[in-house]
Amino acid sequence: MLKKLFKRRRVAEISYEDSKELARDMSPKVRAELASNTSIRPEVLYYLTDDQSPEVRRNVARNENTPVQANTILAKDEDTEVRSELARKICKILPDLSGEDADSVREQTIEILEVLASDQLPSVRAILSESLKDTMNAPKHVIMQLAQDVEEIVASPVLEYSPLLSEADLLEIIASGVAAGALPAIARRPNIGEDVSDAVAASLEIPAVAALLANSSARVREDTLDQIISQAETVEQLHEPMVMRVDLSIRAMRRIAGFVASSLVEKLVERNDLSPDLEKELKKSVKGRIEEVENFSEPQEDESIVRAEKLWASGKLDEKTMAEAVAEKELGFIHNGLALMTGMDVAAVRRILSSRNGKVVTSLCWRAKLSMRLAIRIQTDVAHVPNKNLVNAKDGVEYPFDEKEMDWQLSFYAD
Repeated sequence: MLKKLFKRRRVAEISYEDSKELARDMSPKVRAELASNTSIRPEVLYYLTDDQSPEVRRNVARNENTPVQANTILAKDEDTEVRSELARKICKILPDLSGEDADSVREQTIEILEVLASDQLPSVRAILSESLKDTMNAPKHVIMQLAQDVEEIVASPVLEYSPLLSEADLLEIIASGVAAGALPAIARRPNIGEDVSDAVAASLEIPAVAALLANSSARVREDTLDQIISQAETVEQLHEPMVMRVDLSIRAMRRIAGFVASSLVEKLVERNDLSPDLEKELKKSVKGRIEEVENFSEPQEDESIVRAEKLWASGKLDEKTMAEAVAEKELGFIHNGLALMTGMDVAAVRRILSSRNGKVVTSLCWRAKLSMRLAIRIQTDVAHVPNKNLVNAKDGVEYPFDEKEMDWQLSFYAD
């Protein structure tokens, strides 16, 4: 009889009496098949929300004919898949809830969305975010809640795509703290404005800055791009996306050619319609850097290692001894002394001092607890930082950067 009923309902509705009988059947398989039938009365589906079989409740959650009161119950179901199926369905039917007769249903449906947006499992919240990321029909406050979620898989879809998020919303979200790993989603948004670009760049998060550089539609102020270029000198992950920008000024291209690999300078030349003289100039800067590296020889440091370690052990490796070493140009002692004072590997110290990057050299001196005055001397006399890249003291004596930025500069040299 049951087979006949289910065969018949493919071409005609199951009667109310038959559906009530099937809803009480001992077989979960029978009840599950009934729960998936879109022709049965809503009250029968409501009855099945209390079924002991998760598969039955999952089918009720999938069923678009399930009444909103039953959906409200399922939103708090103990089974994860029940809540997940409900989330998919609610997002699917949301655009169709319009008109006078649907007002109360829509209000209750939004309440269900609010419950699911606060679900304890990120996977359920992520289904909502992925399903609502590009719709205009979702409630704005639910989108904001998802965008501010602590999980990247939840926050990223709406942060990258939602048309309901304004520039002001994005700035508010960035200021209040974005989920770890979710900031690149904002950087990838089409046509983000200069203020949002500034906020992304100020975060100093490499994946986000790389995504911003790769976003050709993002509007980036020239000053902001200058700051990114300065920070990117020692961050190889940013070199290629920076070279691929289409809005680089001649000045920016000259700066970039001063530190990126020769293959990227070739790309820079190919992507831009440069004059022969400028092309020659950019390629010459690469050749000069290569020759400089080839001519570089490490100083003999065996004796300086012993001396630096003895002074460190006796507590006499300090500002005075380092200043004397700088005056005498004792490179081996300076390298080993700074390594001991910062806790960094001496090879990393050498790389920093040969980078000709004023910011990272200054950060190294800060980590060694040297004065800013001595940091300037080390920039000029030891690291040979070009004048245009020299970092000067704030108010004549203080380090000009905050601890976060200096730690960030040094993090790329940590072994």
